[in-house]
Amino acid sequence: MIRVNRAMVMAAGYGKRMRPMTDTRPKPLVEVCGRALIDHVLDRLEAAGIESVVVNAHYLGDQIEAHLEERRVPHCQISREEELLETGGGLVNALPLLGDEPFYVLNADIFWFDGAIPALERLARAWNGETMDSLLLLQRTVSALSYDGVGDYHADPAGGLTRRQATEVAPFLFAGVELVHPRALAGRKIEPFSRNLVWDDLQEQHRLFGLVHDGLWFHIGSPNDLEAAETYLDERRLSPTLEWASARKTAV
Repeated sequence: MIRVNRAMVMAAGYGKRMRPMTDTRPKPLVEVCGRALIDHVLDRLEAAGIESVVVNAHYLGDQIEAHLEERRVPHCQISREEELLETGGGLVNALPLLGDEPFYVLNADIFWFDGAIPALERLARAWNGETMDSLLLLQRTVSALSYDGVGDYHADPAGGLTRRQATEVAPFLFAGVELVHPRALAGRKIEPFSRNLVWDDLQEQHRLFGLVHDGLWFHIGSPNDLEAAETYLDERRLSPTLEWASARKTAV
């Protein structure tokens, strides 16, 4: 198991599918169960013992920066983007702040519950630097709450990933969490591009792997998805705050 000390949280997007909720606030600040989405993500990182987090910001970035000023743990640095650099360019832009060891990358608008072992720890346990440059957390499409898409990847028995073809349905979707080595981005320029281009290159090199999540995972792409998630949790009396507190206690 490797020790991961740093992470990046992707928070620069427009959140267009969440309109009108995102007309005046960025999607990472939309609340689920009374807490901003980005705080749920940072809670997970804190519980995992992550010391330093880089958060990129573009759309309504001042709001994200002001929100993070109220948080002490983990320590957050802002990577401002005057031009939206998309997921790939935004990551390359932040590399000088992330060091030269593997780090986590998390979407700021994801929401999940862990299984018996926290997902971030499972990724660190599964990491093999000799064979991997990127390890994606995957969710089964059949158990992703509010998800109605056709999936992203097929996985072989060793966890090697192959992106689905246009006419296919794949059993797994990217769950918004990645453990990646900086070398995966070697030679990439600071310009707008998708991380999908990086993953496609790594797939060709057989350096892209996946790990299937073993807990609840919620797709929150629209206001209706948000309402469905809160209803699901309320009906089952599930509390993300209590689950995070338990994870933090275990980590300590």
